[in-house]
Amino acid sequence: MKYCGTLILAVLFASLALSEDFKTTNGKIYKDATVSRVEADGIELKTKTGISKVYFTELPQDVQERFHWAKPDMPGEPFYGRWAAGAEDPAVLAKIIAVATVIIAGVGLVIGYIRSRMQPITIARDRRSRPLRGKSLK
Repeated sequence: MKYCGTLILAVLFASLALSEDFKTTNGKIYKDATVSRVEADGIELKTKTGISKVYFTELPQDVQERFHWAKPDMPGEPFYGRWAAGAEDPAVLAKIIAVATVIIAGVGLVIGYIRSRMQPITIARDRRSRPLRGKSLK
């Protein structure tokens, strides 16, 4: 019981020791802020005025590195850009046409095989083998 007061004081001083000033790239300053939560896209800062979320893109590079945040990679060249570059080179264009031809031929062969296996089943009926009820064939 006598250590309870000491524990509370230690926690209070630890929280004061962890508070620091954060300055964003656009000039906003968060004084005596403590980091209450680290999220994937930013950090939550607790100050005297309340809780604020600051995105990593708004923080300087050293703060981003401290919280192990890496800037997402930019998307690569668009798909149509690669086709346009291939169309300029005759050798690449010939390869594209050859691959497309092989794919189309393969799909055609698969469809032909499936259609050959799906022939309709017909049962030949002989009218003479089964007499009609009550009616004559004459």
